[in-house]
Amino acid sequence: MKKQFKSIFFLLIVLSIVLSACNAAADTQKTIRIASDTTWPPFEYIDETTKVPVGFDIDLINQIAEKEGLTIEIIPTEWDALLAGISQCQYDVAISAITITDERKATMLFSEPYIEAGQIITVVAANNSVNSTADLTGLTVGAQIGTTGAIEVEGMEGVTLKTYDTVDLAYLDLTNGQIDAVIADYPTAFSFVGQSNGELKLVGEVFTDENYGIAVCNQNQELLDKINAGLKAVKDEGGIAPLEEKWLSTK
Repeated sequence: MKKQFKSIFFLLIVLSIVLSACNAAADTQKTIRIASDTTWPPFEYIDETTKVPVGFDIDLINQIAEKEGLTIEIIPTEWDALLAGISQCQYDVAISAITITDERKATMLFSEPYIEAGQIITVVAANNSVNSTADLTGLTVGAQIGTTGAIEVEGMEGVTLKTYDTVDLAYLDLTNGQIDAVIADYPTAFSFVGQSNGELKLVGEVFTDENYGIAVCNQNQELLDKINAGLKAVKDEGGIAPLEEKWLSTK
């Protein structure tokens, strides 16, 4: 009887080890849900031909996933829903030109920075009266709702903020003369100006010190470690510069 009990006990141990290995394999193969506001070119937008997300951030997260053996799914998500969703861990990751701020750090984890992205002013090419934030007094300035650009305008005395659900609508209103300026992240502003056929221009200097990071559910430090490891591998191999050339250059 004792011998039989030992045999059963041994089999239970073996079974436990096998199940643990299977669970570990399943965790490795879990699809990582990644939210992205695909209305923010050149970082993320929907390709009109293929109808799939493309852009700087999309290429970057795909490279990180490849380095770390992660299976990912990009989920197009509106900006406000993206921030709320990652804060509540409805998504595993969010990559969407997200500026790292202390306020956001309170509800989500952030990767190491991957690109500098301070705020800058865009005006129509014929406007020679705006050269800095000091010249915006009495004017109406557009920005995407919930972004650091909108927060900056809110803090400017005598400046009227007009918010937009997507940043392209702000630039459209600027081109059509409905607003006086747009404030947005430098890489995005640079891209819109480059595609405007000379109708728009950047003025002044970048006036905030900001960096983009990849947001991760605050309950998943292990996933953050993998994201950082993959990001470091991409950086170490010089993978950021080709993305900048591909997506941020006006050539």
